[in-house]
Amino acid sequence: MAAETERYGDPAVREAVAQRIGAEWGLELPGSFFRFLDFLAVLGPAEQRALRDLDLAPYGVMDLFADPSARPREGLDIRVHGRYYRDPPEFLTFLHGGSDGLHFGLWSDDGRTCDGVASYHSHDGGEIERRHRTPLEAVRARIEAAERDLADYAADGDAYEAERRVDLGRLRDALTRIETGERTETGLAWSQAYAYPRPAVDTDRITTLDGAGALVSGATALDRPPLGAAGAYRFATFMEELFDDAQAVRAARDEALRRAAAGDPAEALVLGRDLHRASYGRAEHEEYARELLAVAYRDLGRPALAKIAEAHHRHRALRDVDVLRPAR
Repeated sequence: MAAETERYGDPAVREAVAQRIGAEWGLELPGSFFRFLDFLAVLGPAEQRALRDLDLAPYGVMDLFADPSARPREGLDIRVHGRYYRDPPEFLTFLHGGSDGLHFGLWSDDGRTCDGVASYHSHDGGEIERRHRTPLEAVRARIEAAERDLADYAADGDAYEAERRVDLGRLRDALTRIETGERTETGLAWSQAYAYPRPAVDTDRITTLDGAGALVSGATALDRPPLGAAGAYRFATFMEELFDDAQAVRAARDEALRRAAAGDPAEALVLGRDLHRASYGRAEHEEYARELLAVAYRDLGRPALAKIAEAHHRHRALRDVDVLRPAR
């Protein structure tokens, strides 16, 4: 782990990885990502142990720090490394979270710049969470959730859990020296202040089945509500039922393409994202998602996302999303 932490802080390695991500994925890494690297680079044994106890581990594009020139296995596209079946093209994995396939990704609506962090459990069907603005905010939230849960054990005099809290405190100290230090709440108080409150309705985003919403203006066939607005559950239930009707899905796809041809790609984007989310291995739905997202991203001027979507479509049947191998 010591060698890895050194590479996270190595300017030459950072630059090589940033150039690789720009060239392959089309994404410019944000300053918040480099602060995350600063954090990883200063962790000592106790802090590294605490991070492991949280089931957090760098993954996805972070694997390039071991070898910025690493190539994918033969026949595979590097853009699907760390990309799970239901990951939308806007999601770029950088951190794994342990149980039920929890993973975290940099989120980019335009395929060029990062606008926050997304996370979800790939194994349990949960929605994508976009509450955190930076990687370190996401890690801090995990620290405080663990602190909240460990507090009861410490009160009972559990020596092992008390030791974990000490390590957790060291990890928090390392993080808050870089970011979120102005937030003095810990444990339950943190959850009450930042985790439990329902996010405000986001009128700039249109509701999608994956819960992340789509940043796009225009009309949709179902007058979808803004992200977080009332009626989202009814909408999701309707869409799940619609997707069981092959004729209705085909008609919806045709209508989305008609709207895009008339100059409004909003429906192509949201329906494409929904079909991508809810394909469940159905080849026809996967093909509709590919077709709609290609049109939407092209018309919206998001070519990097179009390329990611196309690469993912070719490799969605992968059982193992760890596709990198050492360069030869």
